[in-house]
Amino acid sequence: MKILFIGGTGNISSTITRMLAEAGHELHLINRTRTVKHALPAGVTVIPHDIRAGGPPAQLRGVRYDAVVDWIAFSSADIERNLSWFSGGHDAATAGQFVFISSASAYQKPPSHPMITESTPLANPYWEYSRNKIACEELLMHAYRTNGFPMTIVRPSHTYDTIVPVAVGKSDYTIIDRIRRGKPVVVHGEGTSLWTLTHAHDFARAFIGLLGNPRTIGHAFHITSDEWLTWDQIMRLVGRAAGVEPNIVHVPSEVIARVDADTGAGLLGDKSWCALFDNSKIKSFVPGWHAEIAFSEGIVETVGWFDADPARQTVDKAEDAVVDAILHAAER
Repeated sequence: MKILFIGGTGNISSTITRMLAEAGHELHLINRTRTVKHALPAGVTVIPHDIRAGGPPAQLRGVRYDAVVDWIAFSSADIERNLSWFSGGHDAATAGQFVFISSASAYQKPPSHPMITESTPLANPYWEYSRNKIACEELLMHAYRTNGFPMTIVRPSHTYDTIVPVAVGKSDYTIIDRIRRGKPVVVHGEGTSLWTLTHAHDFARAFIGLLGNPRTIGHAFHITSDEWLTWDQIMRLVGRAAGVEPNIVHVPSEVIARVDADTGAGLLGDKSWCALFDNSKIKSFVPGWHAEIAFSEGIVETVGWFDADPARQTVDKAEDAVVDAILHAAER
């Protein structure tokens, strides 16, 4: 297949970029510069272009892609740009399939049913990020219904590989360093709400099965593990991978939100609720797929990735100070 990624070098997308290249697909990446965070595999073509700087790059004119994936669309304006660039009009490219990366945080909060399916309503009064994703989905669905725009929606939940999946604190070496130094780490609420974590490799295998598949046009999918863990269990497994039992302090989400509005929005609009997903739909469209990597195994790989290179072992002192401020507020 001939595939275009807008983005393609992030936590999830870099894994998929590598897997598609290894499978022999022709992959183009629109990126702001030729310098990217992860080394790109051989055969991947970078189109240097700032998508927010104006029109489409000249390299897209008249080109047909079997699939286009926008990994960095967060607003209605981003979707309007995509509709303009990939509808096959004058000076535009043509997409046999356009994939929008939405978010499972768009699902109804508070939930009215413990099990989330793709038909769960989309509504999130707590988090603007999620409401913007919902607006993007609605624009695409309208384009599909009125003009046949060949869109597919994918809603990742909490996916990890080269990040440490935590709810409070920086999802990088900062939290590993904090645990190893014996400093308290924050878990919201009582640490008992159930959460779903998905390794990027598991996500990628299902996602690639959707690309170029005409049956997926007009559909929305989430792709998650079937493993559920409490947040206390998650943090203890992070600590075990780091070699230290974490010193967990429970803090109400509302207190966290008063100290750090951004983290609070992500808690009240997503991570403080139980998130249990029914993956029947993706399994029916990608036969034989299921998530294989348990978090207890995946997080060992993640911590090992940080430990393997000193350049990755940077500590964000500002973010570390935010955690200290949350703990101080909880004590007060």
